[in-house]
Amino acid sequence: MENLTIRTKLKPGDIGQIIHLHGKIYGEEYGYGLGFEGYVAESMGEFCNVFDPEKGGVWICEDGGHMIGFLALVNREESAQLRYFVIEKEYRGKGLGKQLMELFMSRASELNYKHIYLLTSNDLPAAASLYKRYGFTLTSEESSDTFGKPVILQRYDLILKRGQDE
Repeated sequence: MENLTIRTKLKPGDIGQIIHLHGKIYGEEYGYGLGFEGYVAESMGEFCNVFDPEKGGVWICEDGGHMIGFLALVNREESAQLRYFVIEKEYRGKGLGKQLMELFMSRASELNYKHIYLLTSNDLPAAASLYKRYGFTLTSEESSDTFGKPVILQRYDLILKRGQDE
């Protein structure tokens, strides 16, 4: 990890790499099918059209110039969405996920978001544990088979600040 860097600006080719990382990791490790990669590709198209660096953030993890992880903060009006959090297997358990979450939470606070949410699945217990450590609460679950296997889709929410009228 001595050549590990985290950059905060997207460049041409990154979107394809993010889709590739998700397809590869979730296919190999969790048995997800092409439906999942298609979902990521479709949502990355939407991401490209709506992403505003002034209201969000990206963290691209590289080792020697090779992308090994990614996380995005996407503006959703009054809320921020945590999206595309992925780290290659050999880089997990070394504090990189925590570092990315710290960067994400700091940016969300800097941008004065009151609410953050994320969507995930029940077969990612390490990720769920990390989210819970940062105060996220499981708020809904729904069965799905769109990723090539049955999963429980989960939504986690976090309220950062409470207004006086809430």
